[in-house]
Amino acid sequence: MGARGLPIRDDLSPIELRHLARREPDRAASRRMYGIANALEGMSRAEAARLAGMERQALRDAVVRYNAEGLAGLHNRRAPARSGKLSGAELQELSDIILAGPDPDADGLSAWTLPELCRVIEQRFNKRLHPASLSRVLRRAGFSRQKARQRHPRSDKATQDAFQKRLSCLSSVVSTFHDLAWTAAPQGWRTAPPPSAASALTRRGPCQPRF
Repeated sequence: MGARGLPIRDDLSPIELRHLARREPDRAASRRMYGIANALEGMSRAEAARLAGMERQALRDAVVRYNAEGLAGLHNRRAPARSGKLSGAELQELSDIILAGPDPDADGLSAWTLPELCRVIEQRFNKRLHPASLSRVLRRAGFSRQKARQRHPRSDKATQDAFQKRLSCLSSVVSTFHDLAWTAAPQGWRTAPPPSAASALTRRGPCQPRF
């Protein structure tokens, strides 16, 4: 084909290639079929590519793939998975790690954070993810960010309950003592006006003479 004379397989004629190109829903593959058909008819690489609406190098790449794979090689290939993307098995293992929670003695954590989970992924799966990317992955997996009340991992629930019980008993005793002291107070204490009112009655007016 062209000046370099790249050979093209001839199991399909140019007429057959154009017939298939007209019925091909993939527009990129259809252009490549037209370009190869033009080249099989003896056009130069530049002319065959121009009439098919593509570049010369793109047509050469299409010929190489067509020679190796046939018509299947003219379709776009799926992009390979990114190196940082977790597989299904890895995502399931990560979900188990999140649900189990961190070990305070081994991990030094009481709850997982996104940066710490990224560190776990790098250590276990040898993959690096940004915390923002991991957040999107976990949301798709059904997880959500939970901000619970901080609690020391070695706190004793029984001790906390006993303290609350003693505090409740102390509050009850103080309330009872206050009621008894108010009941035993003289009658005048209970009927006397508040300090603010008493001070208002004895306050000297602006025109009161000074002795």
